[in-house]
Amino acid sequence: MANESGNVIRITDRHSRKPIITLTGATTLTEDQSGATVVANAAAGFTITLPALCPNGTNFELVLGTTITSVGLKVITGAATELMVGTIVNTDTDTTDTLASWKSLVGASNISFTLNGTTKGGLIGDNIVLTKITSTKWQVNGTTLATGTVVTPFATS
Repeated sequence: MANESGNVIRITDRHSRKPIITLTGATTLTEDQSGATVVANAAAGFTITLPALCPNGTNFELVLGTTITSVGLKVITGAATELMVGTIVNTDTDTTDTLASWKSLVGASNISFTLNGTTKGGLIGDNIVLTKITSTKWQVNGTTLATGTVVTPFATS
């Protein structure tokens, strides 16, 4: 449908909502769950595995519904050949709210990140978006809160 100026107008159901998936234990996401907000809701942390060999455009928004207090929340690609590229910006909450930016560049072999509830982020409200952008790359973009001497959450395993 177009308006009188010729601009295309997209009409959506005002009642449609983004799916919410609440997780409390280790899970492998599927491409059918793409587009969902994934709420991690276990203080002990666990592992979330992204779907392997899924189509480009597959995406998830990860939100922490609970602060991690032990083990850590790990997000890992479903195949070792699928790497993470992008940035996680961290605010150190126990200082003067100092910002740190952690990058995973093309050429790096990062396939995961872990939020541990302290130095790597992992506080309630943290938010990270993951989008499959090529057959071998997941774009990672997020914001986290941390305490202590902050360090990168990205890892090669």
